[in-house]
Amino acid sequence: MKKFEDELDEELKDEVDSDEINEDAKEMNNRKKELEKELLDEEESGNAVLKEIFSWIKIFVGAFIVAYLLTTFVIVNATIPTGSMKNTINEGDKVIGFRLAYLFGEPEHGEIVMFWAPDKEETIYIKRVIGVPGDTIKVENNTVYVNGKAQDEPYIKEWTNSPGTEEWILGEDEYFMMGDNRNNSNDSRGYGVIKGDKIIAKALFRYSPSLKSLS
Repeated sequence: MKKFEDELDEELKDEVDSDEINEDAKEMNNRKKELEKELLDEEESGNAVLKEIFSWIKIFVGAFIVAYLLTTFVIVNATIPTGSMKNTINEGDKVIGFRLAYLFGEPEHGEIVMFWAPDKEETIYIKRVIGVPGDTIKVENNTVYVNGKAQDEPYIKEWTNSPGTEEWILGEDEYFMMGDNRNNSNDSRGYGVIKGDKIIAKALFRYSPSLKSLS
């Protein structure tokens, strides 16, 4: 009897130990699954952060490319360095020009254009078109004559420094430019006519310090 009881106790002990082992195994398995889930969540979170970073990089790169293409082929964004166009455009004003304005046409009288300066390398001037190819321009006693006709120029505030007479006959693809501030403007009266291939853009509007149309 004693022997039977000892054997039964041993079997029960083995069963208890087996149950404990099984419980430990289950707990370890559950913990393993939890760790695997945590690692998966961390990996997904890291991937989400990387995706967010890459999405911002793509936005910045895209914006840079668009800005480069616009400023290279479509618009000119310029800050006016002098007062030669007062009071239409003042020193320090910010102006937008349209590069494609003359893709299918030519500059016309009275338009404000941007062109490469003939007397300064890598410098853009902004002036008003006074004469186009074939015109005869005469400046006499503070008055501009185009093909013999005196021009009405309400954009000029004051002009007192041109008492003599000067005349220019424009050839093919030649343009005569003048600043609206006639008393203080370096323009075609000094450096001569401008070739059409030097004209970069038509000035559209001033956007700073306030919005103003220039066309």
